[in-house]
Amino acid sequence: MTAPQRADARPAAVPAAPAPAGTPGRTPDFALLAVAVCGVSTSAPLIASIAAPALAIAFWRNAMAVGVLSPVALWRHRAELRGMGRRGLLLSMGSGVLLALHFGLWLPSLGMTSVATSTALVTTTPMWTMVILRMRGHRPPGLAWAGTTLALAGVLLLTGIDLSTDTRALAGDALALGAGLAASVYMLLGSAVRRTTSTTAYTYVCYSTTALALLGACLVSGSALGGYDGRTWLKIAALTVVAQLLGHSLFNRVVRGLGPSTVSTAILLETPGAALIAGLWLGQTPPAAAYPALAVILAGLALVVLADRRNDAGQNADPGGAAGTADLSEAAGAEPAG
Repeated sequence: MTAPQRADARPAAVPAAPAPAGTPGRTPDFALLAVAVCGVSTSAPLIASIAAPALAIAFWRNAMAVGVLSPVALWRHRAELRGMGRRGLLLSMGSGVLLALHFGLWLPSLGMTSVATSTALVTTTPMWTMVILRMRGHRPPGLAWAGTTLALAGVLLLTGIDLSTDTRALAGDALALGAGLAASVYMLLGSAVRRTTSTTAYTYVCYSTTALALLGACLVSGSALGGYDGRTWLKIAALTVVAQLLGHSLFNRVVRGLGPSTVSTAILLETPGAALIAGLWLGQTPPAAAYPALAVILAGLALVVLADRRNDAGQNADPGGAAGTADLSEAAGAEPAG
């Protein structure tokens, strides 16, 4: 993958395509993607052990991330931040609002419906990604649809889904589904911004916006932002470093090269990953379905990656081909068809 700050040799009107499949640039991206999945897989076990309101945890993990990024962003990337342009700045801020919306919808849903149902519904992110790309006039290949469906089946195998007729539970189901949609649009906007902006500059604007939005949500909901003991603050700091900086930030790093479809599908590995980590760290025995579910999700992800590689091969063979052969990551940053 090319360095984030490197100027693209092509005219500005033509988006920079990610490195073709099979080139050396893809291998580091997949390695970073694996680290990111491991990072976000610690999120649920850590949050489950933190004695603080869920919205406050979400706020502090973003606020602390901004604090860590500030010296680098404001010193080494200040020129880039000033030159992001109106479109890049607005897209980054919009991405931050959507990330805050994702947290703001999903975390309350955990107390309104079952954890299994909430998890299953929030992980519809890759399916929303495919639908949005299709609505924008692009045609994700059938292999990508098959891989996404198979990966979602793996999550359902692990978590199950039991939609209730209880009004409160149904509201929680709707919140979790909305959180999955918000995460999908967040990923797509991030993919568009990352085509021309470094990870540090993008995540700094994105996380700052997310922190401000969540601060407002905490103030409105009355969530306590302080008064925790030292152990709680230490766990929030660990959550920031592992899940936010090594998780979300690395997803933002690799989405430029791998594309939103592959990255959003890989995020499904968080569910079995969290179950396995909880088993090792919290002593909770992983469910029997954790291992076959992990295999099914990996198989689905492999199909999505294979579809992406075939698209790359077709695009390289026919650079002037139709939009239907465009790489999914390019589709995310392109203007709507028509």
